[in-house]
Amino acid sequence: SLEVNRDHVVLDDLWVWRADHGAGVGWTQNTAATGGIVNGDDVSATGLFVEHYQKFQVIWRGERGNVTFFQSELPYDVPSQDAWRSSRATDGYAAFKIGDRVKRFAGYGMGTYSFFNQGLDIFAEHAYEVPVTPGVRLTDLLTIFLDPANGRGGIRHVVNDAGGSSTIANPDTPVTVTSYP
Repeated sequence: SLEVNRDHVVLDDLWVWRADHGAGVGWTQNTAATGGIVNGDDVSATGLFVEHYQKFQVIWRGERGNVTFFQSELPYDVPSQDAWRSSRATDGYAAFKIGDRVKRFAGYGMGTYSFFNQGLDIFAEHAYEVPVTPGVRLTDLLTIFLDPANGRGGIRHVVNDAGGSSTIANPDTPVTVTSYP
């Protein structure tokens, strides 16, 4: 929905959204892979809301990026785990993926929520997928599993393999990572 290919861009108070519930929408009816892709260097975002896309919510490839306040919900309408894998070995898609070649990035106050409403256990292996390098730092991350009466599955780790899971075992409870790495 949004692609930034310029350097020195400021993104402020954006809500990028794919409809995944309500009348006339569905996994195969209104498809959209990724909400935001940032390729430019020195891009800053404040108040970035990206929700319900069918793959990564955000892919950030630019150097020296900075995000202050990110909020995301994974897609509600995933039809099966087989339909939602970022690789053969990785269930689901992270809400926020920082490109493997990125050397410097800072993220502050980032939250991701899961609610899979198709009556199946659907999992995302992690909410944030980042390269492990000293220049990529995330501060104050959380995940939350929503609506245990109607939802299933959840998020297994907050960032990469760090942080606990947010599933039906701990609904409506923030699972946090204060600082990564």
